[in-house]
Amino acid sequence: MRRGRAALAVTVATGALLAVSVPAQAAAAPPVTAAGAFLLDSATGTELFSKEADTKRQMASTTKIMTMIVVTTSPGIDLTRTVPIRQEYLDYVVREGASSAHLVAGATPTVRQLLYGLMLPSGGDAAYALADTFGSGTTTGARTADFIAKMNAKAKALGMTNTVYDSFDGISPTGNNLTTPRDLAKLTKYAMTGVTFQAVVKATSYSTGGTSTDAAWKNSNLLLQPRPTGYEYPGAIGVKTGTGTAAGKCLVFAVNRNGKTVIGVLLNDEERYADSMALSDWALGSAAGSKAAVQRSNTDPIPDILD
Repeated sequence: MRRGRAALAVTVATGALLAVSVPAQAAAAPPVTAAGAFLLDSATGTELFSKEADTKRQMASTTKIMTMIVVTTSPGIDLTRTVPIRQEYLDYVVREGASSAHLVAGATPTVRQLLYGLMLPSGGDAAYALADTFGSGTTTGARTADFIAKMNAKAKALGMTNTVYDSFDGISPTGNNLTTPRDLAKLTKYAMTGVTFQAVVKATSYSTGGTSTDAAWKNSNLLLQPRPTGYEYPGAIGVKTGTGTAAGKCLVFAVNRNGKTVIGVLLNDEERYADSMALSDWALGSAAGSKAAVQRSNTDPIPDILD
């Protein structure tokens, strides 16, 4: 009888030991509606989630991440330099139906102001002004073409092997303005090492200083905006939205929580905000109230064009 009890005790103890030593299975990643998606650990570059990560797709205004990088990494960059706003920049956004910073012809914003106008309201006019200023050539056409060439050169230098640009703002004249979720996440990881880039993309708003018909530019990324028009997602620190007929709704996002930062890309995703929060909650731990902050639908709370 004692031997039986001893054997039972050993069996129970062994069972308990086995139960403790087998780790709990990690929760599965949430499903996303994006055609292409990628999530990485910003510190290590480790892939956390992917879906069609190497399939080339149109990227709409997430193009402007590279636009800003080319400007801010230009040799001898002076953010206080003023840039005269030409009427052709304003005519461009009207003609193309692009999102606009509503710059005023004849105004002279600084490069720093134009970067906020580029990234927050996703101004195609700001993108045009920057490309015309930081490209080389004797004509506007030559300068903007040179700027786009610099975007492609930077992509190559960063190892973005599946990315090509034919546009300084995401409005593709040839349909050949393409990237992949993996490449765009790689670019954003690099971009987020820049102090100026970090400051711009996490700003909820920025005073235009009279260079625009708007008093202030509001960030189109609803993860950064308070409710009811936004989600004010805990830990969100950027990065860029994009919407276009061919590209669909896109979002590049970065979230810092519990000492860890993740960077995510969602291309052609009707549920970009719900998906970005679900992926971030999965990777970083649930944010209080985040699941109640969004209901899946086919529209965002505020309209966008090519933001």
